Amino acid sequence: MSIDDAKRLAGIAACDEVQSGMKVGLGTGSTVHHTIVELARRYHDEGLDIVGVPTSLATHALATELGLPLVELDDVEGLDLVIDGADEVDASFQLIKGGGAALLREKLVAQASAAMVVVADDRKMVDTLGAFPLPIEITRFGHGTTLRAIMDLLGCKAAVRMDGDAPLVTDNGNFIVDAHTGPRLTDPVATEAALLSLAGVVQVGLFIGMCDVVHLAGPSGAERLVCWSGRLT
Repeated sequence: MSIDDAKRLAGIAACDEVQSGMKVGLGTGSTVHHTIVELARRYHDEGLDIVGVPTSLATHALATELGLPLVELDDVEGLDLVIDGADEVDASFQLIKGGGAALLREKLVAQASAAMVVVADDRKMVDTLGAFPLPIEITRFGHGTTLRAIMDLLGCKAAVRMDGDAPLVTDNGNFIVDAHTGPRLTDPVATEAALLSLAGVVQVGLFIGMCDVVHLAGPSGAERLVCWSGRLT
């Protein structure tokens, strides 16, 4: 089985976490794309009664094209579930996210959700976070000063993510810094707190204590992994 086929299976399997009447956060990424397509199919063909809150403009456009009903995060009092992708997942179900530059909206939606389901391929499973460069959303004002402060704090190389010849601008009008820490983020809670203490840092792509279930795509198909301390069984 190709990894693309496996990702499709994982994305579709994650839809089984959704029940009629739910308010669902819709994540961003290549694997969760399959989830959104399948949710739209079930909405139209099977009468699955849901409303979605997208985590990015790209997801908003996809869900709108597919005819899924959407609401703004501020228009609901919490979400039942969010389904999203990840760039890394460790054995404690801690995540690095932000490869798609949507980490601020993704974290807002995740924090507003009663549970979080992640869809990913097995290449994203790691022993220690950090091989994937850690995304950090920062303000455009003073971004050079903030970049230097991040490098001093983490003791690693970091760079503003580019979009061609210019810095990439997020859906929120900010920049993204990618910090090349290497796989040594053994205390992501402390790392996140230290980064958030920097005035120019808007949000950090560490998702700690949020993920409850991972639908993992591998050569043999999709596997459901449940966090022992999670909110889903």
